[in-house]
Amino acid sequence: MKAIIDIPKDVNGTLGIIKIQNDFKNKSETISAIVRVYESLFLDNAFNKDFVNKILKISKSNSKKFSFKNIKDFEKEFEK
Repeated sequence: MKAIIDIPKDVNGTLGIIKIQNDFKNKSETISAIVRVYESLFLDNAFNKDFVNKILKISKSNSKKFSFKNIKDFEKEFEK
């Protein structure tokens, strides 16, 4: 997939450093690697079997409406 994105200059500089440090071919490969790291640190654990079952149980009850402004609100809701 191809995308055109606006990246602030400081973030672009950081991407360049990460690209060089890890010998990536281009910034697209660099961004993909960063997203994979984020996924492994923050998303993999969130989608374990217990988590999915809890979400399914809540969604079936229809008694609760979800309104999350950010990931921290989402995490707080499902820590209960």
